[in-house]
Amino acid sequence: MDQRALVERAREGDRDAFALLARAAASRLDAAARLILRDPELARDAVQEALIRAWRDLPGLRDVDRFDAWFHRLLVHAAIDEARRRKRRVVEVVLDPLDMPIAADDISLTADRDALDRALASLTPEYRALVVMHYYLGISVPDAAASLGITLGTAKSRLHRAIGTLRVAFSVESESRTHVGGRA
Repeated sequence: MDQRALVERAREGDRDAFALLARAAASRLDAAARLILRDPELARDAVQEALIRAWRDLPGLRDVDRFDAWFHRLLVHAAIDEARRRKRRVVEVVLDPLDMPIAADDISLTADRDALDRALASLTPEYRALVVMHYYLGISVPDAAASLGITLGTAKSRLHRAIGTLRVAFSVESESRTHVGGRA
């Protein structure tokens, strides 16, 4: 059965159809929440909240063809809400593979992923959410802006600043690895 039919059935209260939709989206939602929140437990809470909101609000979804974007928006808002509630909690991140090419040097790959993780940590949850929505979930900047309730100009500006911050943080991290690791 196609997604459109499942969404229609779920809108009418079919729990099995909603369960199929939720299962199909679960790993992607969890990965996005982990990238935004940087904590597996908080990510699970955000996914759970997004699922609850989706089930509750699904009858009001006007365009069933926009289900995925709507569902991602619910998740991002749940993740940002969770981050605001737990601002001072110490976090530990485990990044799942993101379809990266296989590198000959596993140590270098691990170091790059660690540098990326540290760079993402330097962003606020709102900036991280925008980066995850656009680059990980593939949501256009105008749609991400609408989902976050900000203007397109604000979204572009935040995304530009976030990418600049990531570049600086990533290059500083890479430089320090080169100097600390020594040269051959």
